[in-house]
Amino acid sequence: MAEIVYTPLPPPPVPADYTRPDDLNPKQEEMLKAVLAHFSTAEYVIPGLDTEKSTLTEDEKFWLSYECLLRYLRAIKWKSAEEAIRRLEETLKWRREYGLYDLITAEHVEPEAVTGKSILFGYDTSRRPGYYMIPSRQNTKEPDDPNAPNPQVHFVVWTLERAIDMMGAGVESLDLLINFADKGKNPSLGVAMKVLNILQNHYPERLGLALILNVPWFVDMFFTMVKPFIDPITRPKMKFNPKVIEDDIFTPDMVMSEWTDQGCKFEYKHEKYWPALVSMCEERRKQQMEKWRELGGTVGLKEWDIRGGQGVLENGKAEVAVDEAKEVSA
Repeated sequence: MAEIVYTPLPPPPVPADYTRPDDLNPKQEEMLKAVLAHFSTAEYVIPGLDTEKSTLTEDEKFWLSYECLLRYLRAIKWKSAEEAIRRLEETLKWRREYGLYDLITAEHVEPEAVTGKSILFGYDTSRRPGYYMIPSRQNTKEPDDPNAPNPQVHFVVWTLERAIDMMGAGVESLDLLINFADKGKNPSLGVAMKVLNILQNHYPERLGLALILNVPWFVDMFFTMVKPFIDPITRPKMKFNPKVIEDDIFTPDMVMSEWTDQGCKFEYKHEKYWPALVSMCEERRKQQMEKWRELGGTVGLKEWDIRGGQGVLENGKAEVAVDEAKEVSA
């Protein structure tokens, strides 16, 4: 009988044959330089905020990584540096106002976590972390006021942030695995649209795959309803009732058995899983922040280096862009 697993798994190492993404073309490099320089000036403040509190914090500079800027540029399809800056500043304001740095803590969301309705476990064959949603384990009610803060949505955002903490070097996206078995209590259209809006506006380029199991007719109808609101680039990433082992999406030791008979026997015990997850993420975040400070503690540092990647991009021009931005802020 397979051993039961109760805790999250650490990220797999970077494979020996891993290759970095292709270089940018000259136009893309110029856009990246412009965005990087904008956020790197010593005078920079986040627009629309109280002047005394609008300078970038350490957490915000850490978030504004080289790869983060590229994610937003890709999300706007390289339209212009100005459009990427606008989107990035909207997210900077949202992260503060939504409470990512103070309100949405492990203590705040733990009541939502006790049944294991959302779990981070395992990594796919591209080393993306698996974020499981199991609606049948829903344990809380939505606020009566649709405009009131919603702890259910807070929990989704907190878990997204922890999935990012658990990404290894060279990984920028996650897999969302939703299992609608056991006649789960499904979220309202309003909650689903809030989550979709947050994902598309403030977590661009973060979804690797959305793997959806046991889709009943009313859920199928729901996805048909929200499909017009889903970015065309995101739609092909949604796979219904996939064969995750046969399709080489996961290996058996990295996926829960309820997704495939060949999977790992994982059992959710809150008192075992939760402290292990929180501790693991806090330690990884601490290590990454220390590395970020060691590398200079500036905007535009590479997640590859911060997360322990071996070496740096061999793209000399991209390196120059970071160096020039540092000179601007000096």
